[in-house]
Amino acid sequence: MIITSIRQGVKNPERANVFVDGKFEFSLNITQVVDYKLKVGAEISIEKFEELKQASEFGKLYQRVLEWVLMRPRSEKEVQDYLGRKVYEKKLDKKYIADVIEKLKNKKYLDDETFAKYYVENRFIKKGISRKRLTMELAKKGVSKEIIGNVLDERNDEEEVLKIIAKKRTKYDDEKLIMYLCRQGFSYDLVRQLMERKVD
Repeated sequence: MIITSIRQGVKNPERANVFVDGKFEFSLNITQVVDYKLKVGAEISIEKFEELKQASEFGKLYQRVLEWVLMRPRSEKEVQDYLGRKVYEKKLDKKYIADVIEKLKNKKYLDDETFAKYYVENRFIKKGISRKRLTMELAKKGVSKEIIGNVLDERNDEEEVLKIIAKKRTKYDDEKLIMYLCRQGFSYDLVRQLMERKVD
């Protein structure tokens, strides 16, 4: 088999379309073309051909996941679940999941602590949310207890309760507001103490 043409992609100039024996076979990103030292006229074995097709699928999958991760920080579990769906849809080898995650982590695009900090800072920032609820939500997203503890170490439930009291005080009587706050994961004693201050 002979590489007969390598052409820049039309939809994505960062990828190159590779033709073998006059027929389009796969696309690779520019870095992959350089890494594999591909050039027109080069002869490739069946084994090399299959390796390049696998590299093509990996490159496309990695790029798709990278764009998704760059939209906002994601947890490793979120990325793993996302990859699982993509691998299933495209009928790809499951080994791609670990390979993509490893590359993302090596490039510093995937880090559970960075994700947890972002999540805590942006979750109901104006409405208020309890430490208990944040702990449960982060755990569901696969973040370790150690990271959750570190990120929530300086979290002040009192400030969060006061945010909610200030916002909801006119809508609920005291008992209903206390019950509402307890359902949000705040401790009864803390809620009762702050309610007794008669915050406006």
